[in-house]
Order: sequence, then C-alpha cells, then structure tokens
Amino acid sequence: MSAQQWLDKWNQSFQRAEYVYGTQPNVFFKQEIDRLTPGRILLAAEGEGRNAVYAARQGWQVSAFDISTAGREKALKLAAEAGADIDYQVGELPELHFDAAPFDALALIYAHFPPHLKSGYHRHLAGLLRPGGTVIFEAFSKNHLAYRQQDGRVGGPDKLEALFSEAEILQDFAGFSIQTLETREITLSEGLFHNGTGSVVRFVGHKPG
Repeated sequence: MSAQQWLDKWNQSFQRAEYVYGTQPNVFFKQEIDRLTPGRILLAAEGEGRNAVYAARQGWQVSAFDISTAGREKALKLAAEAGADIDYQVGELPELHFDAAPFDALALIYAHFPPHLKSGYHRHLAGLLRPGGTVIFEAFSKNHLAYRQQDGRVGGPDKLEALFSEAEILQDFAGFSIQTLETREITLSEGLFHNGTGSVVRFVGHKPG
C-alpha cells in the first residue's frame, strides 16, 4: 500500500459521522494513565482523539498526532464538547519536530504504523520521552490474524508484518525497564471497528536515566 493509499484509507474511515473507535478511552490506556501523576503526554496515531481527550480531562498537557486531517477534525470536536484542550498535529512523525525529551508519558494505542516505518518511529518516539518517562502500548499481536479470520468485526491489520511481537517491543524500546510486557487474548468493544475477541501485546515501560 502506497503512502497516499494509507492516508486515503484513514481519511475515508474518519470521515464517517460515527466515531469509528468510539469516544471512550481504551480500557488499558485508562487503567495505566490513571496510575500516573499528570504531566506532558504525547499520543501517537491518535485518530479521532478519544484517549487524548480523556488524558486532557485528567489534567495532562496533551500533544497528539496522526496523518489524517479528518481524524484531527473529529478529535478537536470531541475535545471542544468535553471542554478539553489538546495540541493535535497532522503529518508524518519525522516532519513534526517535537522537542526532544519533553514528555512524561507516551501512548501508542493501536498505533499500527506501516511495517517499514514502525520500528524507526518507535525509536524516534522513545527519544521524545524524558528519562524516567513512561510508555503505554497496546496493539494487535502476531497471533491476531487467526482471530481476525474467525471474526472480522474485531478489526486490526490483515498482514503479519503490521502486527507486533514482544521481541519487537524489547528491541524497539531497548533499555527500558519493564513494568508490563505480555501477549494476551482480550475482548474489545470500541466503536464500529473493534468488536470481539483478539490477541494483543501490552507494554508499559520506563525510559532509563
């Protein structure tokens, strides 16, 4: 899939009237962010803004990005309705020029970047965390294809190389201290696109230093 096709796919999805992943925060993200003292957080591939808005309402200073202008428009609408303030940029990560190491937390919630970019993006994002900062990650595992074939309503990529393994996470976030790293079966109920049973990798880690 070309870069333009990838962009068109997400703009088309987010142009729907409905919030395709719902307006409530992801369960794992909420669980983990609620454990932390609010500071500065960056949410990658944030789509329609459900997690960014939740974090802002909890007192976090929120930055987010995605490639989709349609996603940003819906995120800012959701934020306005919630009385929340978020800084949401659109574009490819290397072009956005976030300052190095200002963030206390980084969230990657179903941030399935194109396979040839994902590890490089993870390392770039790790560089934006301050020493001791926390990364919260949940995305579909390489086991997920079997679940998707059984029930397409659960969503997720249909190519193995777009999915994640614990080994990839350990490599991409080398040196991080691990609070959580697991592959597990979960049941999702998130808007139109995440419904049913699937397999995910969950990771919570702390940047060394």
